[in-house]
Amino acid sequence: MAGPGSRVFISHLSGVAVFDPNGDQVGRVRDVVVSLRLGGQPPRVLGLVVEVIGRRRIFLPMTRVTSLESGQVLSTGLLNMRRFEQRPSETLVLAELLDRTVTRTKTSDEVTVLDVAMVQTRLREWEIDKVFVQAGRPPGRLRKARGEQLLLDWSAVTGFSLAEEGQGAANLLATFEQLRPADLANVMHHLSAKRRAEVAAALDDDRLADVLEELPEDDQVEIIGKLQEERAADILETMDPDDAADLLSELPEADAERLLRLMEPAEAEEMRRLLSYEEDTAGGLMTTEPIVLEPDASVAEALARVRVADTKPALAAQVYVCRPPNETPTGTYLGTVHFQRLLREPPYTLVGSLVDDDLDPLPPNTPLPLITSYLATYNMVAAPVVDEDDHLLGAVTVDDVLDHLLPEDWREGAEHDIDASTGGVRGGR
Repeated sequence: MAGPGSRVFISHLSGVAVFDPNGDQVGRVRDVVVSLRLGGQPPRVLGLVVEVIGRRRIFLPMTRVTSLESGQVLSTGLLNMRRFEQRPSETLVLAELLDRTVTRTKTSDEVTVLDVAMVQTRLREWEIDKVFVQAGRPPGRLRKARGEQLLLDWSAVTGFSLAEEGQGAANLLATFEQLRPADLANVMHHLSAKRRAEVAAALDDDRLADVLEELPEDDQVEIIGKLQEERAADILETMDPDDAADLLSELPEADAERLLRLMEPAEAEEMRRLLSYEEDTAGGLMTTEPIVLEPDASVAEALARVRVADTKPALAAQVYVCRPPNETPTGTYLGTVHFQRLLREPPYTLVGSLVDDDLDPLPPNTPLPLITSYLATYNMVAAPVVDEDDHLLGAVTVDDVLDHLLPEDWREGAEHDIDASTGGVRGGR
């Protein structure tokens, strides 16, 4: 453990790996829990919020932290695997203190919190002692540049005990900018509803669309309902069609219809087509944007489409060969060419000569159990969905199937304490 007087800026702990005494990684730091105190006393640091396997967030008390050095956190090995539930007396530093507008006691001007630092006391406890802030242009000092950054004592500012008023999200997002969409979604899920809305408002459309696809339905509905309708429609157009259709189906019918009318006509038509299918059928589960090529396209062209960074792995595992038009619903579906086959053929080979038409595609009314059996039987990660006139409508991917098969709380798991070094069950928080 760092000695007394050692100072750690809390934003630097975000994403830092947590290890047990044997050197095995058990999770990553996602926030720091503190207890605010009266009279300007520095808050006491209670512990860390650690994300473990399955994106479960647990509480690691500071008494079980043995080191905060060298860009890593070492623990005693005793982990309480019960899901972290914030108590009324607790405050999350990254989620609730960053971006807060507070007041400098000496000058009475408002400043924005960029970071806070904690220090170990002589009693080997941790407390918040410094606040890193950005000042605006102070009244009467017009020549002073905007954005002056200052490191102040905790006692030199006031306003942390007030409710969130006009709190931005830029610094919180900067702290988590490297997170994958699913991990950022997990962070947002554990924020307050107000803070979640502020973060959503600060995200750009592409990032928010990616995050919404990973959030529980209740959070999706809450966030989309707080956006301006024009932006909400833009976000829906940016999302994968099947995920957007799922979200629209959870909204009140009148709200969904208003958003559809604000969308581009082609996008709205696609959404209405997806919404016409039962939820747990191939038509309801499919994405309408698989990789579609005409039979005279070359292997080189097919591989170029597969390499597009935004293409999900399950969709990049195969291309679908169809007569024009190439947008779904396509012309006549001819068959599938799998990625491995493309790798084995010369670049100039036409994909029309490589199609695998041995497997029958799925009709749009195929129920979920039969889709699951189809993918499992033939070891596939995606399957074409074709109507009775042999038009390709879309593709069902294994991740969409899993989303509908797993229970809503599948990430939560059992709640108990585990000694990470021995695997033994221990007492809780």
